[in-house]
Amino acid sequence: MAYRSIFDGAELRAELENSGITSTTRFTPSIWKHVLQNPNHCDWDDIPSLPSPAYPLLQAKFKPLTSTLHSVSHSTDGVTSKLLIKLQNGAFVEAVIMRYDTRLGRYGGKPRPGGPRSTLCVSSQVGCKMGCKFCATGSMGFKNNLSAGEIVEQLVHASSISNIRNIVFMGMGEPLNNYSALVEAIRIMTKSPFQLSPRRVTVSTVGIIHAINKLQCDIPNLNLAVSLHAPVQDIRCQIMPSARAFPLEKLMDALRIYQKSSRQKILIEYIMLDGVNDEEQHAHLLGKLLETFDVVVNLIPFNPIGNLSQFRTSSESKVTSFQNIVRGTYNIRTTIRKQMGQDISGACGQLVVNLPEKCSTGHLADIEDLRL
Repeated sequence: MAYRSIFDGAELRAELENSGITSTTRFTPSIWKHVLQNPNHCDWDDIPSLPSPAYPLLQAKFKPLTSTLHSVSHSTDGVTSKLLIKLQNGAFVEAVIMRYDTRLGRYGGKPRPGGPRSTLCVSSQVGCKMGCKFCATGSMGFKNNLSAGEIVEQLVHASSISNIRNIVFMGMGEPLNNYSALVEAIRIMTKSPFQLSPRRVTVSTVGIIHAINKLQCDIPNLNLAVSLHAPVQDIRCQIMPSARAFPLEKLMDALRIYQKSSRQKILIEYIMLDGVNDEEQHAHLLGKLLETFDVVVNLIPFNPIGNLSQFRTSSESKVTSFQNIVRGTYNIRTTIRKQMGQDISGACGQLVVNLPEKCSTGHLADIEDLRL
């Protein structure tokens, strides 16, 4: 029998209630706190003050962790750590810890206050259905969704290595295609014992319109990132086949409604592909598309995907020129994504599990510095 993760919150609450335990919200945080404090040596009998029916139930149906930390790779500069995690079904996913020191940056010409902090990039699926042609994950095809517990367990594994302050759902998979597990996982992450603020959680999507329409209601105050990657529908369809199901006009209407409801900035992710979407005309089209929104545009230098790559990387001068047009002409804050952990195969769009080769993922220049 396959055990459930103790962080599959809905299943845990249901089983406790079926055993006659009514105050489940009173006991689940203490169970999770015990696992978080003892991830490798957790014994259910050591948790104090649970109702007596809870102990045999936990022993019979739940494991503290259903996944195992298979390996950890650290970049030579110590900034990035890549976690390869083996799931109960034998599949693998990655999570990536990215460390930043606020004091090294400047804002408004002045040194930033603060200090070191860590952001965790998590996966929501094994593989992906979206098939974006610039992303290696799509070459795997779709394998399966992660449960809420398997998503939260990435945070548990990472917390044993670094104090995690921010979460970005920018790893393997399309988060909004695993909507129920995503929402449950974020609700757990933002409650005791993790206590992350929703404003420190960012969900990235290619633009699943019906899910965007629900997101603000289900999880208020989180950050939304949209993988736009082109300013017109035909180019989006060329590089992102899933865009055919989510027309750009309807996507922008959904984002307008989302922003009106949430009153928060939206992060626009835009990968720079030489000769495809990086010309001056594309910059102007993007500026006009977004000029009525409150957004931050994050330009992402393309990283080739070995023999899979049909695209080339935009030159640094093209990226800078693109940034200057969007920022200077349309007054839209526009940043260039900082790449981290290249020496451990950590580059945007290259996440693909292919054991025993190294795996990789995309990285966002410090999510807090974008001030969403």
